[in-house]
Amino acid sequence: MTTQINSNYLEKYAEDFSAIVCGQFFSSKQYMTGQDIVQLTNSTQVNFFIIKRLFELWQEELGKLKSNPYFDYRDISVHEALTEFMNVLSKRIKIEKEQLQPLLKTAVKQSIQVATDPVTFYQNEISKAPTGKINEFLKENKKYYKWHHQAITFLVDKAGFGHDESAYLRAVAANYQAINETLESVNLLLATLGDIKPFDLDAYIVQDSPEPVPAAIPESNREQESKSSFFDQVEMEASPARNSVSEPVKMEEPVKPVPPSYANGAEHAFNPNNLKARFETLSYKGMKGVMGELAESLAINQRFMFTKELFDGNADLLKHALKSIDKCDSFDEAIGLVNSRYSGELGWKSESEPVQEFLLLVYRKFEV
Repeated sequence: MTTQINSNYLEKYAEDFSAIVCGQFFSSKQYMTGQDIVQLTNSTQVNFFIIKRLFELWQEELGKLKSNPYFDYRDISVHEALTEFMNVLSKRIKIEKEQLQPLLKTAVKQSIQVATDPVTFYQNEISKAPTGKINEFLKENKKYYKWHHQAITFLVDKAGFGHDESAYLRAVAANYQAINETLESVNLLLATLGDIKPFDLDAYIVQDSPEPVPAAIPESNREQESKSSFFDQVEMEASPARNSVSEPVKMEEPVKPVPPSYANGAEHAFNPNNLKARFETLSYKGMKGVMGELAESLAINQRFMFTKELFDGNADLLKHALKSIDKCDSFDEAIGLVNSRYSGELGWKSESEPVQEFLLLVYRKFEV
């Protein structure tokens, strides 16, 4: 069986995605800042690939300045002044729509590539490293890798690889084979793009047999500004949710999922009618009342339990799921979303206490 990538679909999807985001953001703003980019979409990887490209452009500008033969850039005072200038400049990111859209389009394509084929993507990244400086390159760039980063970050400061590029390439492939079962599902990663535009994995990865594609395919003061750059200080664990201080990008309404066929005995599918019949008999023990947005209503212990027991320890994935459910119009629609995106992918046990408590909260939001 051979697998083919539909590059035309990827190109069109990335173009449409970037046009939607830019059109909505720049409808009320003239330019975008660095912090706007960090919180731009629900996909942390897309946001950080934009930042990564800006960092590369920032380095290129520094290289151009140092290539000027008429000045001694080795002089300590010149070096310090130039570093101060470049660091302050990096914190004054100001991008208009025409400049951002191609950066965003590339970031979307890269994110999809790293989600579906991390080995090839990260091997290509290693090939970009300067000769003999692979370790330094990985150390500098690892903060921008958010998806399947375990396939490559283990190589940082790893003894035994030396400066041999082929050894690094083999190590990435071998390591992926050893850990791929523990990596996050490609469907769950790509689901973070769905708030803007749903991604059709079957249209992107085409096989020459009728079998379905497996799910597992792979502001500081001036002194501080002068000593560090935006790229050093960028929030490494930025939440995919937008900064509440900034005006959020308005997203398209998510595609309403088609409820599964409950008669086929799908192991992880929940029947909303059965859940209603079960939950409507409960007394709630003081829990009655209108439930607000789930993303804001969980108690600390619930958030911890759901993250650990239902979402593989991924707090960002829980947050994204809650926000997606909040956008639903009914309990039936919300359960259809849970069935299509989470319960099967994450292997929820239908009768477990965390699952039942989670579904009860969803019921209370729409039915109480």
